[in-house]
Amino acid sequence: MHSSTQFLIAIGGILLFAIAADVIGKHTFLPRVTLLLLFGVIIGKDVLDLIPPIVTNQFELLADIALIMVGFLIGGKLTRKSMQGTVGKTLWISSSAVLITVSIVSIFLLLIGIETQLAILLGCIATATAPAATIDVISESNYQGPFASLLISIVAIDDALGLIVFSIGIAFVSALNGNEYSMYPVLIALKEIGGAIILGAGIGLPAAYLTGRLNPGQPILVEALALVFLCGGLAIWLNVSFLIASIVMGCVIVNLAKHHDYPFHAIEGIEWIFLIIFFTLAGASLSLESLVSIGLIGIVYIIARVIGKILGGFLGAKISKADKATQNWIGPALLPQAGVAVGMALVASSKFPQYQQLLLSVVISTTIFFEIVGPIVTRYALN
Repeated sequence: MHSSTQFLIAIGGILLFAIAADVIGKHTFLPRVTLLLLFGVIIGKDVLDLIPPIVTNQFELLADIALIMVGFLIGGKLTRKSMQGTVGKTLWISSSAVLITVSIVSIFLLLIGIETQLAILLGCIATATAPAATIDVISESNYQGPFASLLISIVAIDDALGLIVFSIGIAFVSALNGNEYSMYPVLIALKEIGGAIILGAGIGLPAAYLTGRLNPGQPILVEALALVFLCGGLAIWLNVSFLIASIVMGCVIVNLAKHHDYPFHAIEGIEWIFLIIFFTLAGASLSLESLVSIGLIGIVYIIARVIGKILGGFLGAKISKADKATQNWIGPALLPQAGVAVGMALVASSKFPQYQQLLLSVVISTTIFFEIVGPIVTRYALN
């Protein structure tokens, strides 16, 4: 069968299943994200092996596009009105969840005899969340309350804080291993985050004033896609965080473009198509063999990360005087973990090849667990 034929049939089949997943999700407590991941596992290489290479080879590109759109939409929800009175809560909860998670995961792993350097690296990786899964669960639930707005705000900065902590952890492990250039990872992280903020603002500022002029009040879809692709492409080229850059761009546009808010509605209309393919291919790329082989380290990592997120979210909400429901449920809502964690594991593996096999097997296998179970918990927290 011709490769283009395989591609079209595969994409068509995935999109048709997404419609079924949407219907099933509305009649059960399983979020469509979890259903798509499970569908991907079933049709992936470890089970039925139905996805042709021409599709799986495009996974990285499709994942980048989906996450750039997610970042843009997250930024579009960070309006002055939505953030009014929640900035303190957002910072307290995010910081607390990140710091307590890295501490608890590292300590638990040390207690079962894991090497200090490896325990620190896994603790730092555990801070990462899954913005795409979290935002889709919020969108699917149609929940518009203050809890959802706060969760979106936290997700927007959570991975930035996690990246900083991860970079500090890399530097610390390098120092323990006797590397005289141990501070370089911290400087690289600051450049990646700072550069992303500058890029997002640099595109967002003129876009806020120039878009929507062809048809007053309504920028066309082409304008919105141009902004998203340009921002993402430049971020990848400049080696800065495209997720943070797109969040900043969306935030700048939504707060400065007084004559419209249409770019976000335009992107919402096609974002789900890319997310469908993204989640399905993510499921197809997961290795069931690694899930079976995680052993005691993986189980302890899962337990410690759950405790860290729940306790960190609770304490941050308690300190910031959030309501009881937020104190109890904001931590569980942060459990999804996906590509950012795997990316951190790949970076750590390249810098410390002696830990590569264990790092990747633990992170990839536990990601399967958190990507399937996490969205279910997030959906329950929203209700």
